Amino acid sequence: MSGTAPGSGPARKVGLVTGAGSGIGRAAALEFARSGAAVAVLDIDESTADETTEMIRKGGGEALTVAVDIADERSVRAAVERTVTAYGGLDFAVNNAGMASHHRQLDRMTADEFERAVHVNLTGTFLCMKYELPLLRGGGAIVNIASNGGLYAIPHAPAYVAAKHGIVGLTKAAAVDYAPDNIRVNAVCPGPTRTPGFEKVAAGTDMVAGQEAITPLGRLATPGEAAAAAVWLCSDAASYVTVIAMSVDGGRRA
Repeated sequence: MSGTAPGSGPARKVGLVTGAGSGIGRAAALEFARSGAAVAVLDIDESTADETTEMIRKGGGEALTVAVDIADERSVRAAVERTVTAYGGLDFAVNNAGMASHHRQLDRMTADEFERAVHVNLTGTFLCMKYELPLLRGGGAIVNIASNGGLYAIPHAPAYVAAKHGIVGLTKAAAVDYAPDNIRVNAVCPGPTRTPGFEKVAAGTDMVAGQEAITPLGRLATPGEAAAAAVWLCSDAASYVTVIAMSVDGGRRA
């Protein structure tokens, strides 16, 4: 990528974002498009992906909706291949799709609940990377959206924490293995972010106030603030940055 934006320079860059139908994924897809990149908008919910695609097109950008279930290997392979067929290549990918897990302690969680959360979050990220990495042209960059739960514990979320820690480890392993190919792999670890999903869970509770009280910056992130980190990590401004898990949590790690 030339300059500081993924789409700057004479050749339009191509990227894909999973879970781009809402929240951080949508914000990232919109920002990549504003930077001039062509964006494949991947989501299990094709209708919300279509909304993101239409937003990009109305803003003068180029986008393509691709339905994908990241828990299904054939679906992931088809989605990545469709992106490359449509645009002729792949320069970056943001693997954002995932799921929350049941809010309960480990001994009260069934094996099926645990395995489902790990399969969608961790194995799903693995599957995306498996098919993205060989198709990245001229090096390229991958950003995996983990969580602050990938850096430290979150109470009553054992499966989620285990999966997100796994994403951070997978990111580091891939970054080392593919560095000789000039491929950079990083993770973004957002703290609580005011996505539609978070707002739905927090509605009618004091969750927002409670989370803000333990955040040094005194507020929660917007989806765009978390997405901005991913966009930067995919740009040439971060050309010497790899193998990191960037905390975007308002100072909570301190």
